[in-house]
Amino acid sequence: MTLNIPEYSDDQGFKFDWEPGFEIESSIENGVIKITANKAGLISLAKHLLNLSQDQIPAGYHLHFDETNALEDGSSEFILEKK
Repeated sequence: MTLNIPEYSDDQGFKFDWEPGFEIESSIENGVIKITANKAGLISLAKHLLNLSQDQIPAGYHLHFDETNALEDGSSEFILEKK
């Protein structure tokens, strides 16, 4: 599998690269965060994590995911943040 990871720049910012047909759900069950996704959703999340890991992206940069931004209805919001 070959993944296209968009290069980060201060001018362009973070570029999301979603796989067609992605579906991602998240929930909190008994204090545990659960993320459920189809194949396209898992690939999309993998690309976002690799994108976020780029050296050019500063610590503290974060991505918000919620039901108005990529997640299925009823999903719990979550944030991915670079340390």
